[in-house]
Amino acid sequence: MTTQSRGLLAVVLSLVVLSALLAVSYAQERKNYVVHLEPREDGSADDSVELWHRSFLPEAMPEMAGEDGPRIIYSYSHVLSGFAARLTDEEAEAMRKKEGCIRLYPEEFLPLATTHSPGFLGLHLGNDGFWSRSGFGRGVVIGLLDTGILPSHPSFGDAGMPPPPKKWKGTCEFKAISGGGCNNKIIGARAFGSAAVNATAPPVDDAGHGTHTASTAAGNFVENADVRGNAHGTASGMAPHAHLAIYKVCTRSRCSIMDIIAGLDAAVKDGVDVLSFSIGASPGAPFNYDLVAIATFKAMEHGIFVSSAAGNDGPSAATVGNSAPWMLTVAAGTMDRAIRTTVTLGNGQVFDGESLYQPRNNTAGRQLPLVFPGLNGDPDSRDCSSLVEEEVSGKVVLCESRSLVEHVEQGQTVSAYGGAGMILMNKPAEGYTTFADAHVLPASHVSYAAGSKIASYIKSTPKPTASVTFKGTVMGSSPAPSVAFFSSRGPNKASPGVLKPDITGPGMNILAAWAPGEMHTEFADGVSLSFFMESGTSMSTPHLSGIAAIIKSLHPNWSPAAIKSAIMTSSDVADHAGVPIKDEQYRSASFYTMGAGYVNPSRAVDPGLVYDLHTNDYIAYLCGLGIGDDGVKEITHRRVACGKLKAITEAELNYPSLVVKLLSQPITVHRIVTNVGKANSVYTAVVDMPKNVAVTVHPPMLHFSRVYEKQSFTVTVRWAGQPAVAGVEGNLKWVSDEHVVRSPIVIPPAKGVV
Repeated sequence: MTTQSRGLLAVVLSLVVLSALLAVSYAQERKNYVVHLEPREDGSADDSVELWHRSFLPEAMPEMAGEDGPRIIYSYSHVLSGFAARLTDEEAEAMRKKEGCIRLYPEEFLPLATTHSPGFLGLHLGNDGFWSRSGFGRGVVIGLLDTGILPSHPSFGDAGMPPPPKKWKGTCEFKAISGGGCNNKIIGARAFGSAAVNATAPPVDDAGHGTHTASTAAGNFVENADVRGNAHGTASGMAPHAHLAIYKVCTRSRCSIMDIIAGLDAAVKDGVDVLSFSIGASPGAPFNYDLVAIATFKAMEHGIFVSSAAGNDGPSAATVGNSAPWMLTVAAGTMDRAIRTTVTLGNGQVFDGESLYQPRNNTAGRQLPLVFPGLNGDPDSRDCSSLVEEEVSGKVVLCESRSLVEHVEQGQTVSAYGGAGMILMNKPAEGYTTFADAHVLPASHVSYAAGSKIASYIKSTPKPTASVTFKGTVMGSSPAPSVAFFSSRGPNKASPGVLKPDITGPGMNILAAWAPGEMHTEFADGVSLSFFMESGTSMSTPHLSGIAAIIKSLHPNWSPAAIKSAIMTSSDVADHAGVPIKDEQYRSASFYTMGAGYVNPSRAVDPGLVYDLHTNDYIAYLCGLGIGDDGVKEITHRRVACGKLKAITEAELNYPSLVVKLLSQPITVHRIVTNVGKANSVYTAVVDMPKNVAVTVHPPMLHFSRVYEKQSFTVTVRWAGQPAVAGVEGNLKWVSDEHVVRSPIVIPPAKGVV
């Protein structure tokens, strides 16, 4: 080969290598986007959707001749007009300029909002109870968007279950699953995106979270359920004979918005009745920029009830997510069951706490040296991130709570340095909320008040001591219910005139099905368990999904808004001792904390009156938000001329609660109620408000002569005394011989006051 030929070959090889490097670089620059398009108006069939979506893709660059150009990941057809694709920055910019493209959303990842509860909520077995009369949710399909499910778990056996309803169109992706798959309980299972990497069994739960939420909503009856002997009893979901449809859209650590929308799209197409969404969302985005709000609007239009997590970002104000009014937004509360541990100090003081780890050969009565590394003021020492073996070995260590998900890790650190036990104390903001965690050593999680007294004792004596004893499951603890500190709070940033959260359900130390082999192994012996305890609005959400299924089973023609109204207006604002429900500081919980109240299923199935809403009502409300015709169209997928219809304010939406921004002038709002009780009924308005607020209801009585008759009324609110800068709360009740239909009234704090 000549020198010239060798030079030419070198140039060619260099170009090939450069081209390959450019292709790799080009591919690496691609990012995932959800592309929101103007809806088609030609009524084309679903099978042409992907072809239409491909028409929006930019042509492949010359360097990408070996590629197909940008690859479509999903084509959405039921809850969003658009698709998900991998695009470079240049392609994304070109896409934005195409006619018919509304907006591109870069891929984001949303967090998971992570037995006794049926009885605590009044759901008891018996031939004459409403739970039995509902068929335990028979015939209703609950769709769960989560981390999948363990189909072989006994909670998902189909004993007593009917076949899937004829309307069901879903599919089952379980293949060659040992010991289980789809049956008459699990009638559908699919996985999406990174959650589908296991090709042999894509919807199988690899985190435990999805199995837990699915069994909470609709797990079948399982006798002798417990966690290492704690919380023993018969486990079941809220709707134990409802069907389950599983949409795995989350891995252990994250949930892609692209996969979430794909799961929602599939659920609507498949024919679910209830959607359970235990996934967090950032608060504050306008609804036309919120893909979950847009997708669930279409679900609502299809008659699907959506139960969603308020989030775990409390107790700070204005942290509530999933706040669109067509969704039920669920806060987390406690029950009256504790997995009790008791701390006894050397001076005789006794403090109750909790721990799921209850060793049989415990140190009952055995006083051990007690230390608090945080006395030196170092934050890392306070939460036991930084320990010295000589300081803690053989001792009980007081540690300040680090975060909602790191309590067990803190105990692991103490154990690794030779600590004999741990007392985990809350931070001030966490108040009295305590967790029954699976610790690796003798431990007790105590309140901030108790922890502060223990710390003071340590300071007061040269040789402090403590013992930790284990009492097991204790029923009847009080106050119960209360609201957990982590439960996200209102006001609703996206729409301050609509009260959020809507309702509180059980979300603390919930025992439900788990995935053996994929479970937490924090217990010292690493024993695999079939049931486990978890806390979060992830746990309260499926409680409400199951309750909605019970109501749907008894009242199949009710709209999602009617079911929501029944849940909210029948809820409790007093705890089991008859005093106002408390928050984590044991103060009376505000409506911004607990929503309308704590769910009461026995009353929700027979609420008397409901506040109903349909698509046109929400359109008038959206027009009133001031997002413009285009903004309303982005949510509703239809052309809207707000100037030609009667827009309404947030306060005028026919919602089961009222938020009134009261200034100097009186404000009057309209409401319409539908009689779902007896044909001949009379309701009288009863108002419970502070003396400085005057509320007039007209007419003061409502007379119904038939079922499903509608009656309208007005509520006028004015200051009767000095305006309250910090805000005011009260209730409007419609009272008959058999029902009390209660709606919260909230006058928000003056701007800047929390």
